Amino acid sequence: MRMEEHRGTELADAAGIRYLTPGNSEFMETSGRMLSVRTGGEMHSPVYVHCSFPHTNQRSFLSIRTADNKEIGMIRHLDDFPQGTASLIERQMKIRYFTPEITKVIAVSEEFGYSYWEVATTAGLCRFTVRNGSGNVKFAAENRLLITDVDGNRFVIPQVDQLSDKEYRMIEMRM
Repeated sequence: MRMEEHRGTELADAAGIRYLTPGNSEFMETSGRMLSVRTGGEMHSPVYVHCSFPHTNQRSFLSIRTADNKEIGMIRHLDDFPQGTASLIERQMKIRYFTPEITKVIAVSEEFGYSYWEVATTAGLCRFTVRNGSGNVKFAAENRLLITDVDGNRFVIPQVDQLSDKEYRMIEMRM
């Protein structure tokens, strides 16, 4: 074992992190198309995938949790798993982290502490409302803007610097 791996194991032990690997866990799809996992002789169903870094790296440090949010274990790297298993987990993440990309800002207006957005996205034309303030329009990375509407839906502008001047002016007061 390399020194870095040994040190990582010690840190995981100290923090109480149980890493799930292809050798100690088996992921399956339930009849209801949910995810389940067998590990340590126990079957957990359904389970949910929580990304530690959902906007920058959805392939590493994935927490697998029960419906009551109890962590079963952590997947260090999704690439360590066979493609079939990785695909099952990725499908669940796409549902949980559904975040359409905004491809064009058509209009943004403001009234009574809310902004009203009309945008074209990778999921089609959308109209949504955002409560001003409270960090509902914020940078998730240096050039990546995350927008959360009043219903908790998330939208992303992957490259703010690629917006037209007109689009940028419409959103700059909300950032």
